[in-house]
Amino acid sequence: MTAAAIVNEIQNVLRVYSGKWTEKKGLWEFSVVIAERKVFLSKKKITYSMKFRIDDVLKTVKFSEMLAEAGSGLSTGGDFDSDMSSGFGFKKETYNTFGGTRQGSIEEQSALFGKDFTYQFRYEEIREKVQTTVQNSGYHFAYQILPVK
Repeated sequence: MTAAAIVNEIQNVLRVYSGKWTEKKGLWEFSVVIAERKVFLSKKKITYSMKFRIDDVLKTVKFSEMLAEAGSGLSTGGDFDSDMSSGFGFKKETYNTFGGTRQGSIEEQSALFGKDFTYQFRYEEIREKVQTTVQNSGYHFAYQILPVK
């Protein structure tokens, strides 16, 4: 199977997640917003992204993934949102999967205006689908830390 055919197969398998695809110099990236909260003039979101590169010589697909949390806008400056002061702010956090894969679900809980928001996303499901597609194509699946070079 060719590299282009593998990319097409992976894109077809992940179509149900409605994410965004980009490609730059053979490095493919898929990202999808898994949680977003908009309140008054502030916005927070968690984005899952995965990258892969196909090595035809070694018949290997190098894969990596990460979560990024970003927020911006006006905050109340109160105790329930202590990470941001009053006024305009921006915050970005990144969670890596150093040294191996992550399991389980990603949860964010907030007590904004007395309500708890819980977001769950099974990111290992995406990794397993990509791994199965790659292995069914006769290639080796190699999990790595970002960026995939």
